[in-house]
Amino acid sequence: MTPLAPLITSFLRDYMPHQRGYSPQTCDTYAISFKLLLEYAAKQTATRPSRLSIEQLDAPLIVDFLAHIEQERGNGATTRNLRLAAIRTFMRYVEHQVPSALAQVGRIEAIPVKRCDQKLVRHLTMDEVRAILDAPDLSTRSGLRDRAMIHLCFAGGLRVSELVGVLLESVTLGRTPSVTVLGKGRKERCLPLWKETARDLRAWLSVRGTVRTPELFVNADGAAMTRSGFEYVLDKHARVAAEACPTLRGRTVSPHQLRHGGAVFMLQATRDIRKVALWLGHADIRTTEVYLRMDPSEKLEAVEAVVPPGLRRGRFKAPDALISSLLATATS
Repeated sequence: MTPLAPLITSFLRDYMPHQRGYSPQTCDTYAISFKLLLEYAAKQTATRPSRLSIEQLDAPLIVDFLAHIEQERGNGATTRNLRLAAIRTFMRYVEHQVPSALAQVGRIEAIPVKRCDQKLVRHLTMDEVRAILDAPDLSTRSGLRDRAMIHLCFAGGLRVSELVGVLLESVTLGRTPSVTVLGKGRKERCLPLWKETARDLRAWLSVRGTVRTPELFVNADGAAMTRSGFEYVLDKHARVAAEACPTLRGRTVSPHQLRHGGAVFMLQATRDIRKVALWLGHADIRTTEVYLRMDPSEKLEAVEAVVPPGLRRGRFKAPDALISSLLATATS
């Protein structure tokens, strides 16, 4: 029996962050998946999680675990598939560390993903973004910071982790303003900035002060802004903006909706899905194709370009009211 604990530990602490370069957020997501799996496996096998062996994580147990998170935890098919993806990635690591588990890993690899509905992602319209950007009080230091953060997140189509991770030295506000961000897979990309975005960044930098934190955006204590900190800031200003923008009322606005809004705006401006993929830092253009389903202008152009079939025209003649009433009486 091969102990599971050393494999899980080395996978999360060395293989993912150092050998593969996964972001801390991805590592945290995987850790949650394994926490749920090990708790379930421990209960099913009457074994403490720290004493589980790799052989106990066989395909039938994995299948039962996936059914458990759907039926008892109420997770959807998308979450179920994410948990399965994490398990598969770990098992591919295991097959190199424990060659005797090759057949077991193959059976787990054969577990199919579940098909699920692909709904349109929610995004913010330009009017909604404008209302949120107008919400911060620009007479205060925090208001200037909040406006700059929200503006950069939207204009750059940034993930929240990319936004809070932007370094002060990565911002160039010269003749051609730009910002360099570190995205998924530790891939850097340089994005040009709108003049309006650069103006908001300059306003923030004028009051940022000489804090030692290397990140561009800091909180009231001078420490780096966190994901939860930005989510709080965005939610606060979205609630204020809802007073002037009715479509924001009753909605929960997330940073990713800002990113989606920026992506749709960029697609409408460029008409090029490849440029949008580069802008967003997508490794696979198929990930970006979701915005084609969101933007009706692409479909409208296709409709206008097609000549509809010619049909014979006719004119509908309404029947005489008296005759119709007599027919109705006769059939009743």
